[in-house]
Amino acid sequence: MIAWPAGDLLAQGCAMCKAVAQGGNGVFGGEQSIGKGLNRGILYLMAVPYALLFLFFRKKIAGFIKEFAGAQG
Repeated sequence: MIAWPAGDLLAQGCAMCKAVAQGGNGVFGGEQSIGKGLNRGILYLMAVPYALLFLFFRKKIAGFIKEFAGAQG
């Protein structure tokens, strides 16, 4: 069985993001602002697909909610 470096292969990312996050040398307003910026970027990247799905399927979602509210059971 061949052992492959799973950590190196799966932990790929932007070299600049990694360098800035690991650097901690106080540039760009200190470590706190760097962490806040990275966290906001991650949240933005997570929220955009959900917002797009909601925009594309809003009529079906509204119809489902009306049907669910009117269900007897």
